Amino acid sequence: MSLKIKLVKSLNGRKKNHIATAHSLGLRRIGDEVSQPDNPATQGKIATISYLIKVTEA
Repeated sequence: MSLKIKLVKSLNGRKKNHIATAHSLGLRRIGDEVSQPDNPATQGKIATISYLIKVTEA
C-alpha cells in the first residue's frame, strides 16, 4: 500500500531538519504531491512534518 503526501504549507522559516525531511520525501514547494510506501520510515517522516502536509491513501 502507498500513501499520497501533499505539501500544503510553506517551508520558509521552518526548522532545518523539517525542511530536510520534506525534501527527503520529494516535497519542495507548496502543491507538490508524491506517492510513498506505507512503512515505518515514511510514517516517522510524516509524524515529523505532519503540520505541513496532507496525507491520503493512494
